[in-house]
Amino acid sequence: MTSSSMNMGRVVFFEDRNFQGRSYESSSDCADMSSYLSRCQSCKVERGCFMVYDRTNYMGNQSFLKRGDYSDYQSMMGMSDCIKSCRMIPMHRGQYHMKIHEKENFGGQSHELMEDCDNVMERFRMSNCMSCQVMDGQWLMYEQPSFRGRMMYMKPGEYRSFSSMGMSSNRFMSMRRIVDSYY
Repeated sequence: MTSSSMNMGRVVFFEDRNFQGRSYESSSDCADMSSYLSRCQSCKVERGCFMVYDRTNYMGNQSFLKRGDYSDYQSMMGMSDCIKSCRMIPMHRGQYHMKIHEKENFGGQSHELMEDCDNVMERFRMSNCMSCQVMDGQWLMYEQPSFRGRMMYMKPGEYRSFSSMGMSSNRFMSMRRIVDSYY
């Protein structure tokens, strides 16, 4: 196996629970799985990490999947629908760097992170985190402290308003790096 193929992710999606029914294999992003499967209720991540979404075009509720078997997507992820799109998360080597802001458009109090933060309120005395800039690395941001609740995948870029991204509470209270050990 070449080093470039080891960095690539690989996931197999199945129409039914317990890896039954038709399957679809992916090593990249897929905006709409309906052309391959009528539904997706289980999957096996053989290499890499993926974000899966319960709506097409990387919308709706998100779940993070690392290497492993997921025999019943609905009960494991606590969602009522099936997987409709997926995004491969590239492996990152090096520093992690993010700047979080209390208000939209990078306003209010701000703090820089290079490590996980399980509670922005306790650590920084920030009641909200409503925008951010991701300089390095891949991150997961969670609506509740201690890496709980709805999550959103953040890759390097500027995120001026979480509410415009479809988040119900438009704020995040904890964030975690997607590190090598997940792959």
